[in-house]
Amino acid sequence: MTEPHVADTHDLIRVYGARENNLKDVSIEIPKRRLTVFTGVSGSGKSSLVFDTIAAESQRLINETYSAFVQGFMPNLARPEVDVLDGLTTAITVDQQRMGSDPRSTVGTATDANAMLRILFSRLAEPHIGPPSAYSFNVASVSASGGLTVDRGADRTKTEKVTFSRTGGMCTHCEGRGRVSDIDLTQLYDDSKSLAEDPFTIPTYTGDGWVVRVITESGFFDKNKPIREYTKKERHDFLHREPTKVKINGVNLTYEGLIPKLQKSFLSKDRESMQPHIRAFVDRAVTFAVCPECDGTRLSAPARSSKIGGVSIADACAMEIRDLAEWVRGLDAPSVAPLLDKLRHSLDSFEEIGLGYLSLDRASGTLSGGEAQRIKMVRHLGSSLTDVTYVFDEPTVGLHPHDIQRMNNLLLRLRDKGNTVLVVEHKPETIAIADHVVDLGPGAGAAGGTVCFEGTVEDLRRSDTVTGRHLDDRAKLKDTVRTATGTLEIRGAGANNLQNVDVDIPLGVLCVVTGVAGSGKSSLVHGSIPAPEGVVSVDQTPIRGSRRSNPATYTGLLEPVRKAFAKANGVKPALFSANSEGACPTCNGAGVVYTDLAIMQSVATTCEDCGGKRFDASVLEYRLGGRDISEVLAMPVTEAEEFFREGKARIPAAHRIVQRMAEVGLGYLTLGQPLTTLSGGERQRLKLAVHMADKGGVYVLDEPTTGLHLADVEQLLGLLDRLVDSGKSVIVIEHHQAVMAHADWIIDLGPGAGHDGGRIVFEGTPAELVASRSTLTGEHLAAYVGG
Repeated sequence: MTEPHVADTHDLIRVYGARENNLKDVSIEIPKRRLTVFTGVSGSGKSSLVFDTIAAESQRLINETYSAFVQGFMPNLARPEVDVLDGLTTAITVDQQRMGSDPRSTVGTATDANAMLRILFSRLAEPHIGPPSAYSFNVASVSASGGLTVDRGADRTKTEKVTFSRTGGMCTHCEGRGRVSDIDLTQLYDDSKSLAEDPFTIPTYTGDGWVVRVITESGFFDKNKPIREYTKKERHDFLHREPTKVKINGVNLTYEGLIPKLQKSFLSKDRESMQPHIRAFVDRAVTFAVCPECDGTRLSAPARSSKIGGVSIADACAMEIRDLAEWVRGLDAPSVAPLLDKLRHSLDSFEEIGLGYLSLDRASGTLSGGEAQRIKMVRHLGSSLTDVTYVFDEPTVGLHPHDIQRMNNLLLRLRDKGNTVLVVEHKPETIAIADHVVDLGPGAGAAGGTVCFEGTVEDLRRSDTVTGRHLDDRAKLKDTVRTATGTLEIRGAGANNLQNVDVDIPLGVLCVVTGVAGSGKSSLVHGSIPAPEGVVSVDQTPIRGSRRSNPATYTGLLEPVRKAFAKANGVKPALFSANSEGACPTCNGAGVVYTDLAIMQSVATTCEDCGGKRFDASVLEYRLGGRDISEVLAMPVTEAEEFFREGKARIPAAHRIVQRMAEVGLGYLTLGQPLTTLSGGERQRLKLAVHMADKGGVYVLDEPTTGLHLADVEQLLGLLDRLVDSGKSVIVIEHHQAVMAHADWIIDLGPGAGHDGGRIVFEGTPAELVASRSTLTGEHLAAYVGG
């Protein structure tokens, strides 16, 4: 028997002494060219090991192969906290980061499909209107001409006439957005009042503020004249005037019409990042409508008129991708044969990963986290690369049990091509196909960060870890279900793919809306449920936050705590904010000092003056209940719940907030832990804890089990029960069979996705769905509960 070649012995990824985030000196060996699944409760350290250690170091080492000049344009990545990382290969990360919400970003532009379609139309479409850019809604048509002076030496110059033109496909009216915004002037001011009577209803536009003073004292208007009596010129100056320099009380200022000023100050910002009162104003004052010029296609008239066999590029992008693939297969053009082959393969990949129901003109900001992740997979299917490490973050998020098998087959295909596949996952169906399982825990946060188990799935079942014990858990159908106290009527719903749906959603119970991905669940719940006062919606939009944000700032907990410290010590509340007056002057309240080393990674060191506490030493002398502000922020939620409940530190407002955090299973988090270190599941539950404080009788939750371990799902079911038992109505969009089994009422949409869905295929109790097995959901739920 010959010895294996020395090159064939590198078949393990070795990690020794990993200490990133909450990892506790983790050492592990991961087999290459195998499918390894990482499990563990939410917050146990899975992402810290897979993404922040293995994938991050691979990316850093690749970046270091570029020249110093190129590295200057790349992000400076710090080396992960780990002693040894050996046997790494190129890592390709496919995470759940939402795609950009830019209105010009679509499914087609996020993949290569749109680029290929534009080339196809520029070659085959009639009438021919120009190059591929002529079919792009991101390119405007421009033309210019002028004189170019050429210096010929010896004081001789020659002027040459130069012309330039570029043909683009952008609709000039909506600038390629497909929608136009219109501002409701009645929401901006009361036109029966004059400027002297403070007519504005815009946040921050108060009578004595500089913003209003610039308008009233600009000299363009009579301060005592009602706005409705303005002449045409005065109205134009009031609403649309270009920026103009004016002098007020000897100060040079700029006056600008109200509409452009609002567009710059409010409407250019991301809606989610706005303060609540600003967001409410924008929702009230701004209406969005389909562009009347391009009918929402984003394209110019010439681009819409150029067709292949009667189909324009706008028609092609509006088709469901599976229908578009069929149309492309029917094209026979030898001159563009290689392009057609590549386009067919790309479109077929969408169908393979279960996204055939999307269209290329779908705005990427409207995709769920699971859909965005699978779109990123499209470019990797059929890739010629092998011996690559693919890293996936819960690839089954947003998938119906029926679709999970298809995703499993894709993961196995990537492995069988000779790649190493690392998957962070909670679903038993995906854990079951693993060649190797790593279970982290035993708890979350400080109670996790160790490897509890390594081995096969069978050995995991026999192990005494949290995952092993819960792997074969099956929620039972309830013996009795609650009776509805009323109904929420939906009539003639036609949003997106819904086909004139009539349905009564029961109130006072736990109602689960389910169906395969793309069947119309979100369209029914978010797009069709009337939104009166009292409907609290918790969707999948990720919570934003920098290193300075933490659970205390995000939930609003810090506000009553700062006031209580200030009252107890007779000082200003601003002293107890690390982002304000109380910040350590050396690190500006960050707790760490960053040293910029140009092309090398920046080095973060704990601030020597405050020791990472973020506050000025003088602030830490003030105490509440025997603790200073940094000690309070270092408390876990469970300890803070006792601290704020009674005694000198009793703060009812703060106690209510930490109580809600404990109820959603975040008792182990410290109040001052940076949001950037929280896992996806922890962020989802933190958001739920905030919304539980909203006044409302109807809660709408969109896949609340995202990022939750099997053990955490039990706690979530208990929380949903408490909400319903307190008199609330809970409507949940969910694929998890445990939540379906626990429901009082199920509404199942289908039977398929896209135009094959959009209909109600079942309404009733879980027991009736299991008994009838009339739908895909019914079959999977019956198999799950053993019915």
